[in-house]
Amino acid sequence: MNERFQRGAARQAELGGAGGVRARVYGELADIAPDLHRFAVEFAYGDIHSRPGLDAGRRELVIIGALIALGDTRPQLEAHLGSALNAGVVPGEIVEAILQALPYAGFPRVLSAMSVARGVLAARDLLPVPDSIAP
Repeated sequence: MNERFQRGAARQAELGGAGGVRARVYGELADIAPDLHRFAVEFAYGDIHSRPGLDAGRRELVIIGALIALGDTRPQLEAHLGSALNAGVVPGEIVEAILQALPYAGFPRVLSAMSVARGVLAARDLLPVPDSIAP
């Protein structure tokens, strides 16, 4: 293990670890791309996610927005929604962040993301979500 991997693994552990969805996705690809997991931990978490400047919750909201815009990212979205909750983002903020993607990503991607969020929140017994977080 190099320093980047150690730093990335530590950051990932802060956000809920490498288990669950992340472990499943990388495990499913281990026989064809065994280095993919290491690349993700070193680069995404060791280099990028570990940077100063944003707290973990804000960083996760940015990642969630990017995943929504990309589309077809269900496993990654599920993992980062969990990380957002672990970082202190509350369910209403997650719903609002997903809604903010609507004019940029469109209804199909936002509806899909909201469905993923519903599953993550239901698994943590965080439903129903209040109607609004506005003051």
